[in-house]
Amino acid sequence: MMDTSMTSKNLFGTGNKLTVTGIMILMILLAVPASLLHGQASSGEGISIKNVNAVAVDQDNIKWFSTDTGIVSFDGENWKLHGMEEALPDQGLKDVTFVDDPTGAELWIASPRGATVARLPMKGQTTAMTLSTENTPMPSSDVVSIAAGKDSIRWIGTDKGISALCRDKWLTPAYDLHYPDVMFGIYPITSMATNQEGDTLFVGTAGAGVARVYRDDVDGISGASVYAIWGPIMLPSDDIRSVFIAADGTKWFGTTDGIARHTGNNTLDNWTVYTTKDGLIDNFVQAICGDSDGHIWFGTKNGISVFDGSSWRSYTMENGLVSNNILSLARDREGVIWIGTDVGINAFRDGVFVTF
Repeated sequence: MMDTSMTSKNLFGTGNKLTVTGIMILMILLAVPASLLHGQASSGEGISIKNVNAVAVDQDNIKWFSTDTGIVSFDGENWKLHGMEEALPDQGLKDVTFVDDPTGAELWIASPRGATVARLPMKGQTTAMTLSTENTPMPSSDVVSIAAGKDSIRWIGTDKGISALCRDKWLTPAYDLHYPDVMFGIYPITSMATNQEGDTLFVGTAGAGVARVYRDDVDGISGASVYAIWGPIMLPSDDIRSVFIAADGTKWFGTTDGIARHTGNNTLDNWTVYTTKDGLIDNFVQAICGDSDGHIWFGTKNGISVFDGSSWRSYTMENGLVSNNILSLARDREGVIWIGTDVGINAFRDGVFVTF
């Protein structure tokens, strides 16, 4: 075994004297970011990334993060903070969504200013357009969530209700019988997700369960049903914090008191609830996504749990997470899981967490 104490003396000298080799090593160490010395990755751009409430991945595998600082992108090598020079909102961001439209890829951003859409890829100064009450029939400019599937519908959730844009036509809301507009003021929209086709939307609320709406045959938005405990539906709570629709059509709802899984099209049947009693690390589930193996990832206030259909595996800061407060999850085109937290970003690749 090498005598490390002797090696240190040889490199750094003794007493207050340093050898030439020791000086060179100190210079190298001082030039390396502290995060790398601790096995973490740094953005290298001096960007402060906190409260990452949404992650989107575009057609070029560029990651887009909705943060307190603004929209931040990462192309695998470089980090960039986007803002007003690209006509993008930079304050109060609530969601970011990638839309793979046949006419061109788009990035949609939810903020109190409205729904901002920018064409991708962004080159130089991108001119973005913001949809609001000033130029659309949206019920409010305070946009909290945006969702889209494979079709041409963009679903826009606001603090006063749901709007939908199909190409250049706005669908007429006709869901008052099921969900009066006042409902979304009392029970705010917390998350949204579409089925794979994109013609049906599942809307999570803070206290009224899940509202399901769809595009009807006369270009309207019709209410279908309500998933709520008083339904009666097997939900652990009506306070929904995350919604995820898997590739096989299975619906996953994260609540403040656990997870609900629903399969099939019968609203009342085929429900399963999972909580900490089953292996979930924490019952307050704020984000959900699926990985390339078909496993479902759940981001909670106390770490991450991964469910393979029969067993659970959980991760916390002890395993490499930058924070246990998980706000967003997404899988990129290489199968890497991106994790947004209240203090930074993790990537999970080949069983290892990297911190940004």
